[in-house]
This record gives sequence, structure tokens and C-alpha cells, in this order.
Amino acid sequence: MPKNALVILRYGPYRAVGLSVEHRTFRLMGLQAVLAEDGHKVILEQTEEWDVVELKVNEDVVFHCNIKDLEFGGDGKLDPLCQEARLAVLNAY
Repeated sequence: MPKNALVILRYGPYRAVGLSVEHRTFRLMGLQAVLAEDGHKVILEQTEEWDVVELKVNEDVVFHCNIKDLEFGGDGKLDPLCQEARLAVLNAY
């Protein structure tokens, strides 16, 4: 995938430690940072599917995981799921 690709990051609501179910982006920070570092433009898109994260490139889902499996905050460099997602986007073509 060339740099400056458009990546749609779809995410669903989840329950966080006794709080209500809602869309939160704290667990997406590392993923966004890793993709931005590679020069990709990331657009956040909410979905109603609980606990879901999907990355779409050229209308194809190239990566998906449970949002609760992503590390909270951070730069994503030490999160293995962020690295897996990064490679999925780079290999999208």
C-alpha cells in the first residue's frame, strides 16, 4: 500500500469497567498513531456492532479485532495488534 492511503477505521461501542456501553476512542490511539506514522490518512467511522474494530482499505476489510484487545492509549509501537494491523494495511494491494 502506498503512503498516504485512505484507511477507514470502523469501531463499535464497548463497556469499560462498569461504565455504560458507548463509543470510545481511547483504545484506538495507538492504532491511529501507527497508521499515521506510515503516512496514511485515517478516518474514524462508528458502527453499532459491539466490541468491533475493522480497517478498510479500498472498500475491503483488511483487519479486524476486538476493541478490548487493543492497549489503552499509548503510541501503538509495543502493541502486537497495532503492528499486525499496520502490516495488513501495508499488504492491502
